[in-house]
Formats: sequence, structure tokens, C-alpha cells
Amino acid sequence: MTIKWVLHWQPNAGTTVNSQILNEVSQCVESINGVKEGRWKATLTFYKPIIREQVSTAEFPREFLGITLPEQPNKYYFVIRGQKIVLEAEQNIQAIMEKLQSYKTRVALNFEGFQYQLGDFQLRVGKVVPMQSESLRGIVMEMEYLPLSSLDKSRKMLEEFFDIWQEALSKRSLPGHFLHIEPNFTEFGLSDGYTSQHTAVQYATIMAQLIATAQAVQAVRN
Repeated sequence: MTIKWVLHWQPNAGTTVNSQILNEVSQCVESINGVKEGRWKATLTFYKPIIREQVSTAEFPREFLGITLPEQPNKYYFVIRGQKIVLEAEQNIQAIMEKLQSYKTRVALNFEGFQYQLGDFQLRVGKVVPMQSESLRGIVMEMEYLPLSSLDKSRKMLEEFFDIWQEALSKRSLPGHFLHIEPNFTEFGLSDGYTSQHTAVQYATIMAQLIATAQAVQAVRN
């Protein structure tokens, strides 16, 4: 297993994300000799419970996330942020959930874009859009370091590469920057050895940030 940082675009105050920023970011990757390798796509689904009778809502999660990752097409990941739980299941769990009708989809988002190779690193730059829509909700970037799978041992390499990337991107004077917020993986019972569950937790963290940013923009408009 390799190691990943999942980052999101944080717009400057009073600005929003748009396709021009996404294009500029993609061009920047190519300008530092990133070789385009093809497309990638991950999906994230918000689930909320279907309450049929008077039951205590404390008995089950109020909401949780389901995540599919391209590197594990036969797996499905659940993240319950409130209880700091991450689970790996088989992909067919989605069909089982539909039959049980305990939870329903509140919103589903696609993370999709292009993958680039830069030496020992892979970069994936993509847009965040609702399913059946092209309405841009955010921009994400996966920064993957291929030789190592230890969070601690790879931290310095990732930090140095991120600094180089930020410097290259700053020359384009875009209204915002990429933000890396590393979750406390130990709270989720995850160790230093990186797994796809670490990636799922990072996507859940990013989703919370995207929602907070959207709410802040809405508050300013109101």
C-alpha cells in the first residue's frame, strides 16, 4: 500500500470554486512535468435513517457516509464521524442496504478528474459534483507517495512535495489554496500503516470542510 494525502480547494473569502480554477490547477500539474495517465473517480454518499416508528434516535447513527474508491472497486467504506468509526465491507452491501430500507441516500457526490504521474508521486485532480449534475461543489486533489506506506516515515517527503506544488500554483495567483487537514487516525482505530480506510476517513473530513465552506458562503450571501 502507498500513502495518500487528500486535499481540498479552500476559496478565498468572498469567492467560490469554478471550472476555470480546476483548469488552471490541471495545467499547473502538467507544467511541473506531470504525465496524464487517465481518469479516476470516487463516490461519496450521505445516508440518513428511515424512521418508521417512535424509536430513540440515540440507538443508531443520525447519518453516515458510504465511500467507493477506485483502488478498491470491490469494497465499500463506511465512516461514522460522530462515533469515530470506519468500516470496510464488500461492494454488495449497498444492495443489502436497499433491501433492508433502514437508511436512505440523502445526497450522493462524485469526485472525478485526471490522474498524473510525477516520479514517485501520483496526483489526482478532480471536481466534486452531485450525481446526475454538473454543478461544481468543490475541487479535490489526491497526493500519493508510492514507495512508502508509513505515515510517519513519508511525512517529510509529502510535506516537501506539497511545498513545491504550492509554490508552482502560487504563480498563477488563483483566489484560494489547497488545504491539507490530517484527521486523527488513531481515534478511528487506525495505525501508522496506511490503508484504504485512511483514505475513506480523509474523504469524510474533506466533506465536512466542503459543507462548512458552502454554509459560510451562503451566510455571506444572506
